[in-house]
Amino acid sequence: MPASSPTAVPSFRSRIGCDARSGYYAVPHRYRLHLSPSCPHCLQIAVTHSLLGLDDTLPVIPLPSVPDTPDGGYLALRPLYEAGAHQHPGPAAAPVLSDDWTGTIVSNHTPDILRDLARQFGGHGPDLHPRGAEEAIEAVGRLCEQGITATAQRAGEPGGDSAARDTALAALLRVLDVLERRLGSREHVLGGELTLADVQVWVTLVQLDTVHRHHLDAAAVHRITDHPRLWAYARRLTGHPAFGSHLDLDGIARRHHAHCRGEEAAGAAVQIVDWAAHARHEAAEPARQSG
Repeated sequence: MPASSPTAVPSFRSRIGCDARSGYYAVPHRYRLHLSPSCPHCLQIAVTHSLLGLDDTLPVIPLPSVPDTPDGGYLALRPLYEAGAHQHPGPAAAPVLSDDWTGTIVSNHTPDILRDLARQFGGHGPDLHPRGAEEAIEAVGRLCEQGITATAQRAGEPGGDSAARDTALAALLRVLDVLERRLGSREHVLGGELTLADVQVWVTLVQLDTVHRHHLDAAAVHRITDHPRLWAYARRLTGHPAFGSHLDLDGIARRHHAHCRGEEAAGAAVQIVDWAAHARHEAAEPARQSG
């Protein structure tokens, strides 16, 4: 049901099922994804969509990098939200999985959309959500959201207590240490194969470098960079076309500056990864091979 708070995004949590009895079931060309890749949630979905090769099955409708309504939503999504939540008070936010048959929203909940893409539409792509790995993938998602994103925000909070910022930074570094050790013995976060956990970690690292770093001091950023396996892994994934092709660095910057209320710190000058260079390298490689 849509949320009742005047500032909340209405929540849609329907799922794609296996057959017609589920109401929403996996059939080509029935659904659309509405995504703004400057949004980290949308970026996760865009990467997953490409890894699964769903361009001909499930179209993507691009949205502007910066929300275009005063409440932080998108004008283009408003009819879909109003069809499912009449006169809803919150923003028409992305991401959205919509149903062309009914003109309504199936889901705007990123974890559910990711699982349904992998499980219900991913028959011809890699197994990004393998049976038995559900809890591990969810745990990595919580690690990214709470252990990296939330702690990085607290560590760079303007005007906050210095002891609280130091505590948050220490918590962030502990999580990065965990990932660093894990990648010392495996190619991907959960083992030898790509899963949704890798998509979550990569997007989180992109945000850490392109957004949260700007509010940290230089010493903190240097401590964050001191995880060579983790950042080599991030660079390697950026070279994969399903990852790097969706990086809208200019859009991320514009979205950040449109919403950020804090001042930049010295860490803004210490870039961790040259994301554009690694994405360009991968784009050039097939051309050299075919030449």
